[in-house]
Amino acid sequence: MHLDFSSYEKALASLQRVLERSRTVPDDEDIRDACIQRFEYTYELAYRMLKRQLEQELPSSEELDHLPFKELIRVGAERGLIADPQRWFDYRDKRNITSHTYDQDKAREVFGVLPSFAMDAAELLTRLKARHA
Repeated sequence: MHLDFSSYEKALASLQRVLERSRTVPDDEDIRDACIQRFEYTYELAYRMLKRQLEQELPSSEELDHLPFKELIRVGAERGLIADPQRWFDYRDKRNITSHTYDQDKAREVFGVLPSFAMDAAELLTRLKARHA
């Protein structure tokens, strides 16, 4: 089955654009907040795309429905889709921070991981697309 990566590609491109913009105005809270918002939906799409790919590759996709998040990420790493599972665990923690409360210090903490997330999300997209070439 073919996976449609268009939403993921658009979300990632949007995140990359606003991150680039943040470099010119690093203290702009509105830009930082835009980066965090784009991270939230790009992260969700990355996770969904990973899960859909694994559903296609594993003998029983029903197994995935019962796997905890960390185990699903580990399976993605074992199958060569994710380079460093620990970073994805950290991204999940940062994503959870954004959904509970808004706090300037926490926003800065989340913002700090966004450049590496954007690179890892781009690498995941590249690896996913290679499986469908």
